[in-house]
Amino acid sequence: MVTHLIDIAVNLASSQFKENQSEIIARAHNANVTAMIALGCNLTSSEQALSFAKTFPGSVYATAGIHPHDASSFTASTTNSLKFLADQPEVVAIGECGLDYNRDFSPRDQQRHAFEQQLQLAIELELPVITHQRDAHDDFIEILARYRSRLTNVVLHCFTGTESELLDCIELDLHIGITGWICDERRGLELQRIVKLIPDNRLMLETDAPFLLPRNMRPKPKSRTNEPAFLPHIAQDIANARQQDLASLLDYCYKNTVEFFNLDQ
Repeated sequence: MVTHLIDIAVNLASSQFKENQSEIIARAHNANVTAMIALGCNLTSSEQALSFAKTFPGSVYATAGIHPHDASSFTASTTNSLKFLADQPEVVAIGECGLDYNRDFSPRDQQRHAFEQQLQLAIELELPVITHQRDAHDDFIEILARYRSRLTNVVLHCFTGTESELLDCIELDLHIGITGWICDERRGLELQRIVKLIPDNRLMLETDAPFLLPRNMRPKPKSRTNEPAFLPHIAQDIANARQQDLASLLDYCYKNTVEFFNLDQ
């Protein structure tokens, strides 16, 4: 049985991580979180994620992508820039990409364009995709459905939706990433109820650090900042909600992640 974890979504380039990233990684290792995926959300953070992956080989892997918040920055040259980054062996996925109609930081037509361009790039490079969706479920599913058969693997990270939305994603053969949202006694009740509907071979674990610090952590860190070292706390809450043995959950989530990203672990 595997007893260690991989965090599939860490914003390691975030300004909230002002301290040395090596300390964050060391604390993660001490908590049996042996590896993490550093998210690229624009060209700058994608380059930073790659740099972290080169600096901490085997402990950090990178993605290259444009978040929907930054979709308005997507130009004709962006695809070539992403392709250059994705050609590096440390980059294991395209993303984080998708749709976010909650804040609309970029116009929705530009979000859809950037999303489709990145799906096409993932198909060309035969790389998995880390996706984001907030308040845009119908368009998200419609776009993905047109590309899904040609994509290798797709995960919807930080799932916080409804039961019907979850079933749509499962029907489209998506992996599902669950964060500390499930630890929230106010907003996480629906997720606590439906998380058991995710097939064992489709579930993956994440913190989305530095965001979404689990509300039920005691004691809370003085920084009030989430980090990969807290992933075991999230995993325990997921196991409780699924009424599963924690060791079994860690085992299949680890295997799912290694296979999804084709990691050398």
